[in-house]
Amino acid sequence: MKRKIIKIDEDKCDGCGVCVPECHEGALQIIDGKVRLISDLFCDGLGACIGHCPQDALLIEEREAEPYDETKVMDYIVKGGPNVIKAHLEHLRDHEEFEYLKEAFFYLEAKGIYNPIKDIKPPVTKQHQACPGSASRVIEKKNTGNDESGKRESHLTQWPIQLHLVPPTAPYYKNSDLLLAADCVGFSYGDFHKDFMKDKSLAIACPKLDTNKEVYLEKITSMIKDAGVKSITVVIMQVPCCGGLVQIAQQAVTASGKNIPVEVIVIGVNGEVLQKAIIN
Repeated sequence: MKRKIIKIDEDKCDGCGVCVPECHEGALQIIDGKVRLISDLFCDGLGACIGHCPQDALLIEEREAEPYDETKVMDYIVKGGPNVIKAHLEHLRDHEEFEYLKEAFFYLEAKGIYNPIKDIKPPVTKQHQACPGSASRVIEKKNTGNDESGKRESHLTQWPIQLHLVPPTAPYYKNSDLLLAADCVGFSYGDFHKDFMKDKSLAIACPKLDTNKEVYLEKITSMIKDAGVKSITVVIMQVPCCGGLVQIAQQAVTASGKNIPVEVIVIGVNGEVLQKAIIN
């Protein structure tokens, strides 16, 4: 995926290391006398390190990079203790990265680790007063004259389907093609069963409202690694918060150590397919 990330000018870098402690996410290390970006996964692209480089060797560029992984960052952050945790959370809050901040809060809660800023509410800007995906609207439908009489066939072959409830190594996931769908898709796309569910195992989730999404990552990783899921089709709505489901799927593939195809299908609120793409 294309995103903003730190670029290091090695000709200017003298290896002083001033920038390293300013990157609380652990993305920078001094190796062989130069600062290095050790992983795209850790760099949030917000540039906290830039203003601390005396040689002006750091800048932000937009390029293809692995998606930022807040869970893996938190695995690193908590090793630094309460002050590092607090600095990281404030960093996310001050840059209005509220989705990552919620992920960090969920992580700390799940691990039973004290959250030093849990009582400090993030600033609310006009941009973040309401998620664009939650804006009310009336969806007008044209009378196409299509005859919808008769009974549609269900392609559901399992139960349960909610990701918190499913056992990741259940028989219906063994060597299957997994359909990972956002909750709203089944209500928005009229032919959801026929076009997406046929011959697939199913798991549904809401990346915005569901809690403890760390469990989701663990379960999908197990589906791939232990149950042998052969491919993942992620079907999401066009609203921004749905993108979290794609990130979880990508992280699970990486964590599994296997290379399986991941297809993303984006559905518009009017019920049409907006985009299809293979991302892995």
